[in-house]
Amino acid sequence: MSHRSSAAKTARTARTALVVIAHHRTDSLTAHTARRTAALLETAGYRVDLLDLHAEGFDPRMNVADQPDWGNREKPYSDEVQAHMQRVLDADVVVAVFPVYWQSVPALLKGWIDRVWNYGFAYGRSKPRLAGKRMLWLGLAGATSDDPITEGMQAVLETNLSEGIAYYCGFSYSSVALLPDAEDRPQRIDAEGNLLIGDAVAGAEREAQYAEFDRRTRKAVEGFLTAEPVAA
Repeated sequence: MSHRSSAAKTARTARTALVVIAHHRTDSLTAHTARRTAALLETAGYRVDLLDLHAEGFDPRMNVADQPDWGNREKPYSDEVQAHMQRVLDADVVVAVFPVYWQSVPALLKGWIDRVWNYGFAYGRSKPRLAGKRMLWLGLAGATSDDPITEGMQAVLETNLSEGIAYYCGFSYSSVALLPDAEDRPQRIDAEGNLLIGDAVAGAEREAQYAEFDRRTRKAVEGFLTAEPVAA
């Protein structure tokens, strides 16, 4: 077999991962984590489709074009949303990387799900179109790793994202990885509801914090890739 034929065969059989970035700044830790995740997936043999929602100008607001007739699951969608639907269909794995806002996802990511994971496409059929796909949610939290709030935050995200979205849409496996300590100034809420903000870290200490964050990201991605779906 020629090198060209071998390369073409690999391209046809390579698994695809759609990595979705939900942040407005390219210099954010969220964007860094998304790029790091994409690199890990490529190393694992995936072809990566990197979807930066803000950079691509995605409008998270639902509109009439994407919901002209709610009861018709065969309804047409806007060209923009149909292009995003195809990117989801083409992916074997979908990874959403986002900052945790109010123990949930940002409006940018929620709006993408609202518009793209629409009735008739992501759900509402006896045979789900997204069946067999795998989903990883990487949520960056400002809370510190020793803050008791992180346990409840993890539970809320798992219920909303895995149970309420991924499994509802037929995904075979969904995992939520909460990544705390995302702020350069540690913060937590005390028993009286006061926000306690620590000193900002810099220099070698900040580099060590980033290295630890990258290590936990790698652990979450590798754990997700090796996890087996639980039989119903």
